[in-house]
Amino acid sequence: MRETAKKRTAVAAAAAALLVLTACGKSGSDAADGSAAGHRADAGRTDRPAAAPPPAVDSKTLTGVGAAMSGKVPANARQAVVVYGADPASADATVVFFTRSGGLWHRGPSWTAHNGDHGWAVQHHEGDRKSPVGVFTLHDAGGVRADPGSQLPYHQSRSFAPPATWAADSQHVFDYVIAIDYNRVVGTSPNDPTRPQGESKGGSIWLHMDDGKGSAACVTLSEAGMRYLLRTLDPAAHPVVVMGDTAHLAG
Repeated sequence: MRETAKKRTAVAAAAAALLVLTACGKSGSDAADGSAAGHRADAGRTDRPAAAPPPAVDSKTLTGVGAAMSGKVPANARQAVVVYGADPASADATVVFFTRSGGLWHRGPSWTAHNGDHGWAVQHHEGDRKSPVGVFTLHDAGGVRADPGSQLPYHQSRSFAPPATWAADSQHVFDYVIAIDYNRVVGTSPNDPTRPQGESKGGSIWLHMDDGKGSAACVTLSEAGMRYLLRTLDPAAHPVVVMGDTAHLAG
């Protein structure tokens, strides 16, 4: 009976890992056949330039973010990661970090980034390979590598590691991750597969390290950018991510 219990635990863990990889890495079929379609050199590539956010101006609302989206930013949020997607159908984006003080948002560093390789979705669903448009809180972080000094609760585990069948340039994308609070249980590890709104809504959507191409739904940026965010995002500042293509952000 003890051996049976161990086998059941192993099966459950494998199922959870597959669920996470389906959402944030490549599709289940990619994982099965080892084709690495979700991370091919041309996946998510477009001829469009990376999104260029509007010029930096200290203001009461986030730069380039219109009234509809600004209204969803919690009043107590004093840190914001804004993801400016180049186009509704593009995987190219720019991430900019903002802080709020004195009633004004102040622009900080920025990084070239990628989002879902099919662009953006106002109503994201499992398998559409689009990143969800919206405003989401940020509470939990983790990854394969040791905690670099994260202020968010950090969950280190080898369970974040991609399958060996993934391309070499994608083997370290989950070294550092920050969970985007979309269809997940806040206060758990980013790779907790629980989806309160159901499987069809997708989930396991993260900020994580970039491999130069679009993702299944996550937002990716450089290792330097991830380390900066992990060390800077402060739970006491109630950080959020504001994400979407520039048209949806401004609307």
